[in-house]
Amino acid sequence: MNVAVLADIHGVLPALEAVLAEPDVEAADRIVLLGDLLAGPMPVETMDRLQALGSRAIWVRGNADRELAASAHGTGKFVPDPIFPWAARQLRPADLPVLDALPLTVTLGGVLFCHATPRDDTEIVLVDSPLARWAEVLDGVAASTIVLGHTHMPFARLVDRRLVVNPGSVGMPYGARGAHWALLGEGVQLRRTSYDVEEACRFLASRSAYPGIEAWADHFVRNPPSDAEALRVFSGPGTIST
Repeated sequence: MNVAVLADIHGVLPALEAVLAEPDVEAADRIVLLGDLLAGPMPVETMDRLQALGSRAIWVRGNADRELAASAHGTGKFVPDPIFPWAARQLRPADLPVLDALPLTVTLGGVLFCHATPRDDTEIVLVDSPLARWAEVLDGVAASTIVLGHTHMPFARLVDRRLVVNPGSVGMPYGARGAHWALLGEGVQLRRTSYDVEEACRFLASRSAYPGIEAWADHFVRNPPSDAEALRVFSGPGTIST
């Protein structure tokens, strides 16, 4: 079975379309959507595109999906990111049960998929996290391969004989430009889809009603933070959007 893994789309429809047009994604048996799907500049359009994938798509809950739904229900607090409350207001009533029903983890072919860690959708573990930290967050997990997202940085590493894979982010990469994803089949491939970021920024500016869309697209699409910058922030007292 070939499985394409798409994480942290964050409502960036041009990046999503670029990945879905990849031949290996079109041919994949399953597409696992690894959470944080809609919190961004085109949440409704992204929801419609993902639902159009039908039964091939397997959805996993991200923290932003949970928080977005709670905020839309009026039961949650908005995160500091200013695009978040705007995106929550765009959601339609029919979108909320979809987000409410998303599972924390999914196991497919012996591989465990989750957004952040198998026990929590907000925990941060990094490529350079010590083994003791990995042992803590994977305590009780039987799977030998774990695929997770949340930190927007692609990596594959061994953790005490277990393989941990992060496909990176489709819509808000930390590191190289482009849309990052992974293909699982005969091994694991970390993939990056290049697309016209200038055209994507123009598309977002013309199609998204978010008031700060041009600055948002410039920062996250045209000039994404480097992986080194993100690692410094995640390891220190600063904040960065996840």
